[in-house]
Amino acid sequence: MNSITDIKGGFTLQNGVKMPYFGLGVWETREGEEVINAVKAALQYGYRHIDTAAVYHNEVGVGKGIRESGIPREDIFLVSKVWNTEQGYDSTIRAFEASLERLGTDYLDLYLIHWPVKGKYRETWRALETLYSEKRVKAIGVSNFLSHHLEDLLDKASVVPMVNQMEFHPYLVQQDLIDYCKDNQIQYEAWSPMMRGRIFTIPELIDLAKKYEKTVAQIVLRWDLQKGVVTIPKSRNKDRIKSNAQVFDFTLSENDVQFLDSLDRNKRFGPHPRAMDFPPLIRKAWNYYIRKSNK
Repeated sequence: MNSITDIKGGFTLQNGVKMPYFGLGVWETREGEEVINAVKAALQYGYRHIDTAAVYHNEVGVGKGIRESGIPREDIFLVSKVWNTEQGYDSTIRAFEASLERLGTDYLDLYLIHWPVKGKYRETWRALETLYSEKRVKAIGVSNFLSHHLEDLLDKASVVPMVNQMEFHPYLVQQDLIDYCKDNQIQYEAWSPMMRGRIFTIPELIDLAKKYEKTVAQIVLRWDLQKGVVTIPKSRNKDRIKSNAQVFDFTLSENDVQFLDSLDRNKRFGPHPRAMDFPPLIRKAWNYYIRKSNK
């Protein structure tokens, strides 16, 4: 595994593409100035990995933030995802084209299936394989796929997913799934690493933050990286975006890494991949996006 010493460092995917192990997530970051400023701040502070999705309805702002940052597009690892209602072969190709248009780019560094929609994700994956073979995306992967989803996908896939983006934090480790992904050369990635803000109330994390003279967020994000997990904390606040990235001047002891592992409660704060019971905010965002696109 690569040394975790610099914000511009990364883990190497199975196809040789380097994926920055630290990035900015923009879920719940509003389209327009809010997301533009968040992206520009992140790039100013050295981030080179930006993660969005069609359902976030902020791809236009993400693209504008990248362009206004002055950082060359080729130096940025840009990620988006195909939403559930757009899954299927032809519709995924169209969704990809629409994302490129909104982002103002002619390629993506990583494109993901957002959720494992039953009866759809195999055909969706076939579309991603086509996009990959045409070199329109540098890497392809999945999000929220449990091991049985991956096994089913791999049964027919020509290309093994390069990334699996999952809810991951001290209360939801899923070590068996991490091990499965490692065995199959699938890079594990964390969404919601801060448990939607709940990490700041956990006494054990507060104690570790005092021990290392770091913030609770920095402790958790450093743990992610030392676990070999790509992490994409979201924030709209410039100071927090800067603070979150200050995790390269200390190392957690192996005992403390294992202690953080031991906090696992198999507790989710987002939808379960089996149920895919999405919060009203996600449904509302997607419905708004569809109405706007059809005007």
